[in-house]
Amino acid sequence: MTQLRRLLPDPAPLTPAEAVEGLAFGQRAPADRPYVAVNFVESVDGRAAFEGRSGALGDDVDRQLFHGLRGRVDAVLVGTGTLRAERYGRLVRDPDRRAAREAAGLRPDPLAVVVSRSLDLPPDIPLFQDPDSTIVVYTSSDAEPPECPADVRLVRLDPAETTMTTALRRLRADHGVRSLLCEGGPTVFGALVHERLVDELFVTLSPKLAGGMDPLTILQGPRLPDPEELELRWVLEAGGSLFLRYGVPLG
Repeated sequence: MTQLRRLLPDPAPLTPAEAVEGLAFGQRAPADRPYVAVNFVESVDGRAAFEGRSGALGDDVDRQLFHGLRGRVDAVLVGTGTLRAERYGRLVRDPDRRAAREAAGLRPDPLAVVVSRSLDLPPDIPLFQDPDSTIVVYTSSDAEPPECPADVRLVRLDPAETTMTTALRRLRADHGVRSLLCEGGPTVFGALVHERLVDELFVTLSPKLAGGMDPLTILQGPRLPDPEELELRWVLEAGGSLFLRYGVPLG
């Protein structure tokens, strides 16, 4: 069984399942939106992807924690660029993981959530080709969504209201979503940060160098007025990778 070392707080061995056990995000949701956690992997030199994808930077433990976080939320927010680059499929494919979600009082599959002003969706990826997947799309575009087997629920917003704040409030009001995991990309994370919507950040620091001229980091967008101070909540280690959890103060 895969083992992690908890370095902070209270050093101890634990499994990936034990690490995410008790992450009751939904219980900490504000009154008008979901509790928002963000998850990324990055190389030691700060790259969020290698050849356009994040998979080469992670390892088996990272993937176990990745799926463990998915297992704790009502919905998963992903940008269209990340959907396309990573070729997203059904969010929870393993029957045991779906059963565990049901036992925890969650839907077997989390909602997939997309915010796209242009409605530039990738209908050919496995997620959109899966008839068991439900995708909620917020857009200000007048275009029609592509035909696909998935259940795509389009929500048209006024252009001035096509923001992450509006989308998250609608998710809470219309779908009862109390917990949301953002899996990228960096532009989506940047929008959440600038609208003061991030509650927690999970970062896997991979012991790898990626190099290259691509400036892709986990956060992109306008410069913040001041560097944002985060609260370190845990440090885990396995195989040279560090798994970091931060609280994001919203004050």
